[in-house]
Amino acid sequence: MASMVSPSGMTLAGKHGAGVLSIGSTTKAGLQALPLQWSFAEESAAKHAATVDRRGWRVVMSWHLAETRDKAREQAKEGLFRHNNEYTVGTLAAGEGTIFKTPDEAVDATAFSEGSVAVIGTPRDLVARIERMIEVTGGFGVVIGFVHDWANRADTLNSWDLVARYVIPEVNGMLDGYRESNRFVIENRGTWLRAGHAIMSKIQENERAREAMAAAAGPAQTALSAHVRAEQSE
Repeated sequence: MASMVSPSGMTLAGKHGAGVLSIGSTTKAGLQALPLQWSFAEESAAKHAATVDRRGWRVVMSWHLAETRDKAREQAKEGLFRHNNEYTVGTLAAGEGTIFKTPDEAVDATAFSEGSVAVIGTPRDLVARIERMIEVTGGFGVVIGFVHDWANRADTLNSWDLVARYVIPEVNGMLDGYRESNRFVIENRGTWLRAGHAIMSKIQENERAREAMAAAAGPAQTALSAHVRAEQSE
C-alpha cells in the first residue's frame, strides 16, 4: 500500500496485513509524518485481527553520492535545480511550491537544511541518514532509492556504485565479521607474534630463503620483522 502523509495507506495496510511503500518520505511533510505513520497500521491491524510487520515497510529516499560532498554538490545542483523548478513545482504542483533562485540554494534547501529530505554527499552521509531514519521511525524493512536525473549518466552510475560498495554492506551488517576479525588480531597479538617467529625461524634455517628475505622489501618483510622484534623485546 502506498502511503504519504494521511493515515489512509497505513490504515489499509493494517487492515489487510499488507506491506507499505512510504513515498511521502521524499517531502518534508511526509518525512515529519513518518514517526506517527506506523501506529496507524498497528491500530488498524489490531482492529481487524490482522498483523503487520515492519520488515514489510519500504521507505523511499533521494540521494546523490560522490567521493566528496563538494563533488556531489557540483554534480547534482544544476539537475536538482531544474527538477524542482520545472518538474516538481512547475509540472506536478502546477506552480505551487518553492521556486529556487540558484542551484546552490536548491542543494542547501534539499540536502543541508533542517528537516532536509535528501542526501547529497558521501556514502558515509547516506549511512548516517539511514541510521537516523531507522531511529526516528522505530525501524523499517527496506530503503528504496528514488531514481532521478539530477546528475549526468556517468555520475549517476557512480553514485549507485558507491551505494552498492559502501552503503549496503554497512547498513546490512555485512562488515561486522571483518571488524570482529580486525579486533581479534589487535587484541590477541601473541598469536601472531608466535606465528611470525616460527616463519622467521624457518627462513633463517635456509640460506637461499635468508638471501631472498634480505633482498626483499615491502609489507611482508616489515610485518615479519616487526613480529620478531616485538617477541624478542618481551
